[in-house]
Amino acid sequence: MLLISAISLGLLGAMVRPSPRHSSRIKPMLLTALLTLLACTAALAAAIAWGGPRDIQPLSSVNAPFDGVDWSGIPTLQRYSARDGASLAWYSYLPTAVTKGEPVRRVVLVHGSSSRARSTHVLARALAAQGYAAAALDMRGHGESGERGQIAYIGQLEDDVEDFLNAAPHPGPQTLMGFSAGGGFALRFAGSARQALFDHYVLLSPFLHQDAPTARPDTGGWASIGVPRLVALTLLNRADVTRWNHLPVLRFALDDASRAGLTPSYSYSLAMNFRPHDDYENDIRHAQGSVCIVAGENDEIFHADRYGALFANAGKPVPVTLVPGANHIGLTLDAQAVASVAGHACPAAGT
Repeated sequence: MLLISAISLGLLGAMVRPSPRHSSRIKPMLLTALLTLLACTAALAAAIAWGGPRDIQPLSSVNAPFDGVDWSGIPTLQRYSARDGASLAWYSYLPTAVTKGEPVRRVVLVHGSSSRARSTHVLARALAAQGYAAAALDMRGHGESGERGQIAYIGQLEDDVEDFLNAAPHPGPQTLMGFSAGGGFALRFAGSARQALFDHYVLLSPFLHQDAPTARPDTGGWASIGVPRLVALTLLNRADVTRWNHLPVLRFALDDASRAGLTPSYSYSLAMNFRPHDDYENDIRHAQGSVCIVAGENDEIFHADRYGALFANAGKPVPVTLVPGANHIGLTLDAQAVASVAGHACPAAGT
């Protein structure tokens, strides 16, 4: 908070001392400006210090489904080195059926918020059974990739994905498939200058924006947002002040059993990076490649029936598949849903 105080003092020191002739009129103006500045500084400091996310009750529809998952057959954890020297984790699933003469497509899987690569195990096995190679990433700040809930700077996740592609090259075509917040991140990547690194993007019930038509309040009870701190840090970041970006702004509805292996909260940097840009419609418009969306018809976290119109209104109509009977987490665990997702790993003609 010393920096905020220093900024205030610097502004005060820069004020020009009025001449005696005009002091009677200017002094009240200066006093008003001073009081306003001090009030704004105090409000900003208070928002940063005490405006973090509140505790939130566990959400059973997200925590409970994983209790019955068959975790057998999880590949050995592998690692690759990112450009900053960090050792990041991933899992490789080899295709169990390959069509001769055709290059194998690799699907790079990005898990959802708070989660880790292991959560995509059922989906990765289904992809492998369909003849795809699958690479499930522990995104930095999750699982076995660095300090949970933290990254060094906004944009580091994109650097990490590019570093993975360089460290573990694949000779065939590649799909980036992301679930929930990971789907939002996949859209961010699809609309970026690096979009050509993949020729197809699959967004699984993607988070787009807290104010998007697809959003539900508190993301359906899954996340608590520290709005005062989020707003304050956003204002400071616009002034290139990133000193407090490590502070948490999101807290997730995990139960005690899940908390041990997952990520309970996100720093500002991670929360701003693991999603589309704030102007998510701009990401949609700039995604020049093949994109499709798959979501559960009964998704309780997002309004899945609104994806099609949202993308069309943003200028990029995309195919949207709603899987009957599937909720949010079920999209990556239920047999019917997983089979539908696996069927969208390769781009269809015209998408």
